[in-house]
Amino acid sequence: MRAGGIKGEGTSRMNVAVIGGGYAGMAAAVTLAQHGMAATVFEAAPQLGGRARRIAYNDAALDNGLHILIGAYRETLRLIELVNPDAGHALLRLPLDWQIHGHFRLRAAPLPAPLHLALGLLSARGAGLNERIAAAAFMRALRRINFRLPQDMPVSELLRQHRQGATITRRLWHPLCIAALNTPPDVASAQVFVNVLRDSLNASRADSEIMLSRVDLSALFPDPAADYVRSRGGRVLTGHMVDAVARNGESLEVQARGEKFHFAHVVCALPPHRAARVIAGLPLLGEAAALVERFRYQPIYTIYLQYPGRVALPAPMLGMAGGLAQWVFDRGAICDQNGLIAAVISTEGPHQDLTQDELAQRIHTELEQHFGPLPAPLWQRVIAEKRATFACAVNLQRPAQRTPLKNFHLAGDYTEGPYPATLEAAVRSGISCAQRVIASPRSLSD
Repeated sequence: MRAGGIKGEGTSRMNVAVIGGGYAGMAAAVTLAQHGMAATVFEAAPQLGGRARRIAYNDAALDNGLHILIGAYRETLRLIELVNPDAGHALLRLPLDWQIHGHFRLRAAPLPAPLHLALGLLSARGAGLNERIAAAAFMRALRRINFRLPQDMPVSELLRQHRQGATITRRLWHPLCIAALNTPPDVASAQVFVNVLRDSLNASRADSEIMLSRVDLSALFPDPAADYVRSRGGRVLTGHMVDAVARNGESLEVQARGEKFHFAHVVCALPPHRAARVIAGLPLLGEAAALVERFRYQPIYTIYLQYPGRVALPAPMLGMAGGLAQWVFDRGAICDQNGLIAAVISTEGPHQDLTQDELAQRIHTELEQHFGPLPAPLWQRVIAEKRATFACAVNLQRPAQRTPLKNFHLAGDYTEGPYPATLEAAVRSGISCAQRVIASPRSLSD
């Protein structure tokens, strides 16, 4: 047995294992460190961040998915400010400006909520007046029922019930559903979608603001979080894949790299398909494992095209219509990577049948169709996350963070909560698990 954790029954409950160094795991570790609890973080990869991490390529720091933050991500922003000394410069903050290039534009008005959105909808360009009035009425109707539906249904059905027109559905509601839930509107949960509308578009103007990271996603939070944890007596072990967790008397035994570590508490912050494998040896977690087994997943493809430095987009972030790319980002405007254009394709689709070279060429062609002739890319990189998120389907049952095994907690954007698979959902789950650890006794038994 390695003395990486606790050694037996008389140990301090300040020894906590956090399995997974993504946003959920690092949020848990930071919260524990704030309360004087020295966590040991196990991360299988050499780089922290999980499904929101840095990937180095051709001397450029890329991300394995271009995650957008919004002002409503209160807990994520709070922890970034806590651990990142450059937090004030790390995010490009923009007022809500929803642009589908050449087709639709909605800008929040400089008014207090909810008037900022109502006027924005009524003055949006690219949809008829009747559709804009119906969209404002839709938000007003949701407000009247306090954003709580009588029953869940697909997003597309909710929009039909509220008589949303074809144009505003195609240019606003459907892209927003895919961006937030990463799930096609015909199967996506309307209640979760409404939760997103409640806490972003219906809240304050600041909550609806869009924030784009000026640094890679590992440098934004996980890396400075690791420094914060280490400075308070914790450890962050990269390249340490956890193979299993087992109960051993009053402690939990974590097996990693052929060694066994004992801890009083474990927060499992792995993606759902990996968490299911790790908890397979814990019979009390059978129900959680069964729920995860029923999950379906949706991919996210990020296509980077490096052009000569003079190439730029009209805005840092633009929606695209009529092709495979849904959103494009000008990395020069965002993070000084001049000439680097990134395209994102969320959810499943025909792009999955293309080779990476074919997909990159298609995106180059689509960019030319929208923005005119472009030089050939100097290089390209396609990053495919095949199981980027769980499919946020109607009435989906998600495992609770608190489990029947005391002192073992599940963290991750897939766990029970009001939000889809977002950074904020991940961070909140990690904080919640840490708070349970802080408040819990050491004993594993009832």
